[in-house]
Amino acid sequence: MAQLPAAAEVFVAAARIAGRATVTPVLRSRTLDAEAGCSLFLKAEHLQRSGAFKFRGACNAVSALDREAAARGVVTHSSGNHGAALALASRERGIPCHVVVPEGAVGAKLANISRHGATLWRCAPTQAAREATCADVPARTGATIVHPYEDGHVIAGQGTAVLELLDQAGGLDVLVVPVGGGGLAAGSGLALAAAGNGCRLLLAEPAGAADTAYALRHGAPPDDFAPDTFCDGLRARLGQPNLALLREAGAEVVVVEDAATLAAMRMAWQVLKQTIEPSSAVALAAVLAHAPSLAGQRVGVILTGGNVDLEALPWLA
Repeated sequence: MAQLPAAAEVFVAAARIAGRATVTPVLRSRTLDAEAGCSLFLKAEHLQRSGAFKFRGACNAVSALDREAAARGVVTHSSGNHGAALALASRERGIPCHVVVPEGAVGAKLANISRHGATLWRCAPTQAAREATCADVPARTGATIVHPYEDGHVIAGQGTAVLELLDQAGGLDVLVVPVGGGGLAAGSGLALAAAGNGCRLLLAEPAGAADTAYALRHGAPPDDFAPDTFCDGLRARLGQPNLALLREAGAEVVVVEDAATLAAMRMAWQVLKQTIEPSSAVALAAVLAHAPSLAGQRVGVILTGGNVDLEALPWLA
């Protein structure tokens, strides 16, 4: 989709993936409410199919393909969750799926991709290598590229999690979501615009990969972006269409140190009894760090993924 998706396309996506994507629960905790000084509504997208919110966007993109394009399959590049989501959506439609994966990706996430039947293509652990390899696969296979966060159908699909949360929570003052490449963040902005309830969009970003904070200040991501964070799902450079949508949405950014994120990940395990990824826990960490400005408000948080390598929990490193 060359042009930016419109807010109404989130409703189209919701209809398209109904019955395929799970309507995930909203978790509440008096302990976390007291810690944060606000009412938290935690959207459990780590319980989504394939273990992350990514299935929403992948399912929407695969379902939107015409029969001829679908028969040739799809290809993407992914450190894990989008690849697994696209593989699952493709398997359900009965079409081939190719996933370009960088060296050093989390083992549990690669196993999740393979479990759903995708063909893996290895590359160097750089954004340039990922995109170059991904661009080469269609020449060999005829597959359609489904970009992990710049594709319009993916963006609209991710926004459906926010539509659900708004309905389940009965309205919010603030929505907090993690940001990496910006698919969920941009989709969240579209969903809030479609709902039209004036909810503020707050993005949680690792300090070691804070290109979105830079881009919103300066109009473009930094040229020398070199991510260094435990949040492996948030190491991608912010996409250009995503930046445009975030600026339109009036998004703000809270930059979070990895130590705070890992503490929040552990807190989710201890208090909620939920295992979430660092890339998900960064949103809870942002709420706790930003607590004074959220006092007394109704705050939604997207818990984005739960594909954790239990053999390498980060606080054991």
